Amino acid sequence: MKLPKTMRAIEIARPGGPEVLVPAEVRVPVPGPGQILIEVAYAGVNRPDALQRAGAYAPPPSASPLPGLEASGRVAALGANVAGWSVGDPVTALLPGGGYAEFVVTPAAHALPIPDGIDLREAACLPETCFTVWSNVFMRGGLAAGEVFLVHGGTSGIGTTAIQIAAAMGARVFATAGSDAKCAVCERLGAERAINYRTEDFVEVVRSAGGADLILDMVGGDYIARNVRALSDDGRLVQIAFLTGPKAELNFAQVMARRLTITGSTLRPQSDLAKARIAAELRRHVWPLVSSGRLRPIVDSEFPLDAAADAHRRIESSDHIGKIVLKVA
Repeated sequence: MKLPKTMRAIEIARPGGPEVLVPAEVRVPVPGPGQILIEVAYAGVNRPDALQRAGAYAPPPSASPLPGLEASGRVAALGANVAGWSVGDPVTALLPGGGYAEFVVTPAAHALPIPDGIDLREAACLPETCFTVWSNVFMRGGLAAGEVFLVHGGTSGIGTTAIQIAAAMGARVFATAGSDAKCAVCERLGAERAINYRTEDFVEVVRSAGGADLILDMVGGDYIARNVRALSDDGRLVQIAFLTGPKAELNFAQVMARRLTITGSTLRPQSDLAKARIAAELRRHVWPLVSSGRLRPIVDSEFPLDAAADAHRRIESSDHIGKIVLKVA
């Protein structure tokens, strides 16, 4: 296909609120060795995008300065030494950045085929959450069938994905959410028990079930000590974000006495090889769940590319359930 030299994109004019996201005309990137160029149909919107926009999450030096960590579309061009992809193939991919644009480059090993039964809009919702959930809950956290799993923010993109995958893998799933209506969504997705954190104490609820074998948390702050109390002996806490802050006071004697594990990770700074390994695991373990209908992306809302600022206002309101996407094509 003949590629244009320039494309529509959304730039971050300066660190700040959603209003600093501005439409721009920029050059179409060129795929390097081992990379593919994707003509973007839809781009997923994630909290790390909002952190980058605010100046709190700088992209890696080699990444595009444009926001956007996941997209779906079709392969538009191949870099050198790329096998397994052809121009025109439908694709969804984890990105180092640059998804808020008509074209984006990413390592070919971070791209995955569109699972059977879903469209490009739904496919754009998969990479960031699936890479995060699978790598932290299963590869790092070691969740096994029959174990008690607690995920905070059950109706977020991460939460809705974690509930469905963990339930499909045979875990007993608990989730927190901020309203009875959101709790009902969590339970429809497969949670055994959803906890309205505004009216109930998740520590008491989970302890009454024997304690959590694994907790996935993106809240931080005073949740850190409460999570430790909610763990069973030999339990694991995996931290992936800090919506209320990264600092907490914690009595580590209970960590020793109860043989607890506290760990965590961020996805974007990991090596290309590490992300390729996660992609291979997703293709083997998670993509069949999507194709069979046991995992469905939950799409909250769609905005045109030029309304990226409104999409950021939506995600920062915390009123959304599931994922927010930008329609690019």
